[in-house]
Amino acid sequence: MSSSESCGRNNRHGLVESFIIPRKFPIRHYPDITHCWRCEYPVPDWDSAYAATEGREPINPRPLGQATIFRLTQPDTIGFLTYSEGCNDDVNKTVWSALGWDPSANVTNVLRDYSRYFIGDPHAEDFAQGLLALERNWQGALLTNDNVLATLRRFQSMEQSASARLRNNWRFQQALYRAYYDAYTRSRLIYETDLEGQAMAKLRDARRVGSLTAMSETDSILERAVTQRVAADWRARVFELAEALYRSIGMQLSVPLYRAIAVDRGANLDNIDVPLNDRPWLKEQFAAIRDLPGEEPRLQRIAAIIQWTDPGPGGFYDDLGNPARQPHLVKGAGFENDPAFLHSALVDFGYKGGRISWWNNAGSLYDEPLELRYTGLDSSTRYELRVVYASDVPSRKIRLVANGRVEIHPFMAKRVPPEPLVFDVPSEATKSGELTLSWFREPGLGDNGRGCHIAEVWLIKISGN
Repeated sequence: MSSSESCGRNNRHGLVESFIIPRKFPIRHYPDITHCWRCEYPVPDWDSAYAATEGREPINPRPLGQATIFRLTQPDTIGFLTYSEGCNDDVNKTVWSALGWDPSANVTNVLRDYSRYFIGDPHAEDFAQGLLALERNWQGALLTNDNVLATLRRFQSMEQSASARLRNNWRFQQALYRAYYDAYTRSRLIYETDLEGQAMAKLRDARRVGSLTAMSETDSILERAVTQRVAADWRARVFELAEALYRSIGMQLSVPLYRAIAVDRGANLDNIDVPLNDRPWLKEQFAAIRDLPGEEPRLQRIAAIIQWTDPGPGGFYDDLGNPARQPHLVKGAGFENDPAFLHSALVDFGYKGGRISWWNNAGSLYDEPLELRYTGLDSSTRYELRVVYASDVPSRKIRLVANGRVEIHPFMAKRVPPEPLVFDVPSEATKSGELTLSWFREPGLGDNGRGCHIAEVWLIKISGN
């Protein structure tokens, strides 16, 4: 927290009163440079496939992002001590140290110096550009991020011409590990997304072929993710590089293989094959559907799966953890101006299980509300709200208010496991044709600020007045 940053306390109305720390009290910064989500400075709009596989403590060069954080916070602090969990954030340490010496330093030149010193002149420029490319791998939707393959090709070219000494250099090994891991994850995501598309097409044919046949054929399609793996050579190379890193610096990228503390503590080799589609959830649903007494109930349940994201005519749907499917989310200032997301909505992760749309969510921190805003509503129609609260902190209660004054529901604990909850939206809240929904966690809790997380929201047209 900087000396120009607002702090707060709760007044008798439960609202936060702000005050400013006087500049006479010097503050030394303690930035977290090692984590990617559920942390001080999360990767903005990180793809769920990365969060599910590479986890909170991956090899994480973020040179331009770290420079943004440094330059926004440096004027109000008197230096820093970076918070690190080890060698996974080696590039970030260097960027902070270089900018601490010269805040105006060009970040690409810092990376060139880093590469020249640790990698060597022959590959200095390529390696520096490769580090920037690894950061770009994590920007935007992974399905459409063509930079990932180009990044791997760059590092493969260096790998092919590298000396034995360079191939044994742990910094070089780390960058290779990330490049191969990213490319393998994207290849799997494309493949498993396509498999799910084929599987859902089979389910849509259930009424013609029969529910049991449709589910059996769907299972067979989804299982190809395991029985017919994609990009197996890239996967094998990731394992080879994990072994090389263990031998070179004792890096523990697996719990069973290298005795890491836990999968969430950087052992992302153990998550390399985590499903990237809804295969586990669908298999759970099929097991329950097969037990239903009769064909029509089975077909109805299958139809509900197929129509899961459909809000019906005149309705709206948001998958709030997916930046491509959150059209009504009020995002706020965003990473470039608010890298700690203290006043901005952030894509967050934490819940494990169920649909992929429950793995991620939109969240707000501390007493900031998370808001959705709708326009162009039919003022002559009643609406119903369906919402899924999926979070790793279900005990922290959440409240929903419409237009700042109409309570949709009071503070309540989140359901575990998650399930869609349904609430009526009073007609007075939509009679102007516009609607703002604001979610709040319990005020004044402090701690890490977490608790206000929303995974999915449907606004459904139900009837005329």
